[in-house]
Amino acid sequence: MPKDNPRHPDFPIPGGPERRAKSWRAEGLLRLMENVLAVGEAPEKLIVYAALGRAARNWPAHDAIVRTLCEMEEDQTLVIQSGKPVGLLRTHKGAPMVVMANCNIVGQWAKPDVFYEFERKGLICWGGLTAGAWQYIGSQGVIQGTYEIFMRIAERRFNGSLAGRFILTAGLGGMGGAQPLAGRMAGAAILCLDVDAERAKKRQEIGYLDEIAPDLDTALAMIKAATDEGRAVSVALVANAAEVYPEILARGIVPDIVSDQTSAHDLVYGYVPEGYDLARVQRLRDQNPEELIEAGRDSIAHQVTAMLGFQKAGAEVFDNGNLIRTQAKAAGIEDAFDIPIFTEAYLRPLFARAIGPFRWMALSGEESDIAKIDDVLLEMFPDNKIVTNWIKLARAHVPFEGLPARIAWLGHGERTALARRVNDMVAAGELAGPVAFSRDHLDAGGMAHPNIMTEGMRDGSDAIADWPLLDAMTLCSSGADLVAIHSGGGGYSGFMTSAGVTVVADGTKEADTRIDLSLTNDTALGVIRYADAGYPDALDEARVGKVGHIAL
Repeated sequence: MPKDNPRHPDFPIPGGPERRAKSWRAEGLLRLMENVLAVGEAPEKLIVYAALGRAARNWPAHDAIVRTLCEMEEDQTLVIQSGKPVGLLRTHKGAPMVVMANCNIVGQWAKPDVFYEFERKGLICWGGLTAGAWQYIGSQGVIQGTYEIFMRIAERRFNGSLAGRFILTAGLGGMGGAQPLAGRMAGAAILCLDVDAERAKKRQEIGYLDEIAPDLDTALAMIKAATDEGRAVSVALVANAAEVYPEILARGIVPDIVSDQTSAHDLVYGYVPEGYDLARVQRLRDQNPEELIEAGRDSIAHQVTAMLGFQKAGAEVFDNGNLIRTQAKAAGIEDAFDIPIFTEAYLRPLFARAIGPFRWMALSGEESDIAKIDDVLLEMFPDNKIVTNWIKLARAHVPFEGLPARIAWLGHGERTALARRVNDMVAAGELAGPVAFSRDHLDAGGMAHPNIMTEGMRDGSDAIADWPLLDAMTLCSSGADLVAIHSGGGGYSGFMTSAGVTVVADGTKEADTRIDLSLTNDTALGVIRYADAGYPDALDEARVGKVGHIAL
């Protein structure tokens, strides 16, 4: 039976042993779509995160998807175009249950004004990354990635520890909301800004945030007390980062780490410029979006100028993947890209070995299933310090949102081994129900984004989008349950192409085959992508791991 959802009472958390669909493959995907709404930012509008990331294009499309998933056979494939079901085709039992393409616009037309016009006409919707592909698991989905960034900085700059260190950042939405908990778990004192008081309150209610300060002086005093004591704490301040960052810099206070995860990627439906309140922004979205774009870029220019000032004063400053540097450059800040992107700066050695954000969701709704899988992870990978450290921390600090789920940075071969083991557990009745495996789209073979994932590639292949397209085709030929191709970024359709995947471990032998082929080939292609670009770590992984034949 579904469970009550205090945050969104009209969107219960799925679960239970009873199916509505004819197979667990379809039922699993149905529950994942229900789950992204249960943990979403504005589910009544089908919005999951990032201002416009939707689970379906509109409510009639949503209802048709639900009806079709309940009625379809295993030898059929549901085709979804930008959140709208457009066909149910006869394929075969080894084919995906769902294939989808979200927000893909042809070359020269892939521009914000074209996207917004299509969106207003109801012809397209932005699926974000894991929103439209029904793979979002709440803020916990990016907590480990944020934590690993902080820990890589700790290793590089601060002798392996962030105790007594000050992190300044902004954004407490669906993605940015992971920052306060990740910073506290890393041992730092972290100050997070957001213009929306409700977002800060929500993060405090679910345990991601310790304190909400009434003003900047109090916030800085709280951070100062914590750093002096070497105590980890997360503090929020309801304020605009574009106003506060320059003020902190003017006071001569230099944080140890500075970033931002506001909705800077979307100046119409996401970002709030300095001097504007939420009500005014909401009016202008329909009445005068051009004003919001101009004011937003001016605001970001002020903030990024301050970030560059912190960098020159010795802070570790990075772009967390929200296009804030891109917007600042458009506003005339010529040195905006002196700020590095987090992927190239801290995580590329992991991605070169196809180690990335793998995730699994207990379709039963039972937390005990995740606890049992945690135990298996610790047993299977005792020498993997990243995984064992994270699982212990996650158990102690990360609350579940929606369906119980976990994320861990596993690589080639490791993902397949875990999923096969879990499938055996489902078959043996050791778990209360099937488990769905997925990953973030920001993965080794799954994304091309020349301002985020693939910035500064060794061979200059930053903007080549063949790799995620090849990944999606490989996943389809490998029999994954859901395969998605996405583009866009809140209207910036030309900036990114990605591929997403979900496989349901339902305890059957057929699931073993889908897991073996899909998860193994997905990471193999990631290794191949980086090996082809000349990364020594990927070439080493190709030599020691089974990644197929590489024609280099």
